[in-house]
Amino acid sequence: MSFDVRACLVISLASVFDRDMNKYRQVLYKGHLSEIIVPYMDPSEDWYYRTYLDCGEFGCSQSAVSLEPYTDCPAGAVFIEGIFAGQYGTPTKIPNVMCTFEKYAGDILWRHTETTTITEVRPEVSLVARMVGLTGVLEVKPVEYVHTSEIKDKEDIHGTIVADNTVGVNHDHFVTFRLDLDIDGTNNSFVRNELVTKRTPKSVNTPRKSYWTTRPKTAKTEADARVKLGVVNPNRKTKHGNEVGYLLLPGSTSGPLLAQYDHPQIRAAFTNYNVWITRYNKSEVWASGLYADRSRGDDTLAVWSQRLCRMGNQQW
Repeated sequence: MSFDVRACLVISLASVFDRDMNKYRQVLYKGHLSEIIVPYMDPSEDWYYRTYLDCGEFGCSQSAVSLEPYTDCPAGAVFIEGIFAGQYGTPTKIPNVMCTFEKYAGDILWRHTETTTITEVRPEVSLVARMVGLTGVLEVKPVEYVHTSEIKDKEDIHGTIVADNTVGVNHDHFVTFRLDLDIDGTNNSFVRNELVTKRTPKSVNTPRKSYWTTRPKTAKTEADARVKLGVVNPNRKTKHGNEVGYLLLPGSTSGPLLAQYDHPQIRAAFTNYNVWITRYNKSEVWASGLYADRSRGDDTLAVWSQRLCRMGNQQW
């Protein structure tokens, strides 16, 4: 783990220990936060420009704070300091800016029972890497109303009254991570398994008329790998002949509702898809571009992925 002013917490060279093979196996070369965009939904003159790219325009760790043992992180957590160049170029240290620990919430990962005497249970344990930083504040605006009944017909206040004369303005938070995966090596492929319905062949003696199966589709170009919701190594096989890989489990699948031609969405076109896979390029680290504060949307992840080059293993 390391500290970066723009990306916050960075995880490098992650691996898992395989007891059967008695060695560590590669999973992730480098992973970190790439961008956060928070567009507010008030188009008025005082608010339309509030569509900040937090990491690219300000740095997501500029307001990082030290974590407190037993408050921010539980007993047994390991704390790590962060060092960065201050405003005058001098080294600045933030003690205990990151922590890592194992979390067990009482859930089980799997359970197997054969008889009353043979039972196997494994707890679900998560490895947590934590950091706290203030990237902005929830912005509110003053209004003349104290109750929803006072709002004039057809007037859009662009939010919800949260206190007297105060509206919490509608807004989104889109968080993009960059994961440079090296699953058992660097030659990885992105595979999407599609569910398809099959009719039962007449040659099969069964009353069933249909069934479903999976049809793997390997992305050949970067444009093929833009999906709205795993990554495999086709050169390595399990003992049963399956390709070694990791499954990507979707979380929130909501997308942006701004018009594609709206300037904030042009700058934040990397939110158009839930997953992007691009060929590795050491200069393509930030989804909003290297110089996000000057961005017109011409040097972003959405532009890079339009190339028809063959696939790599960089996941967003």
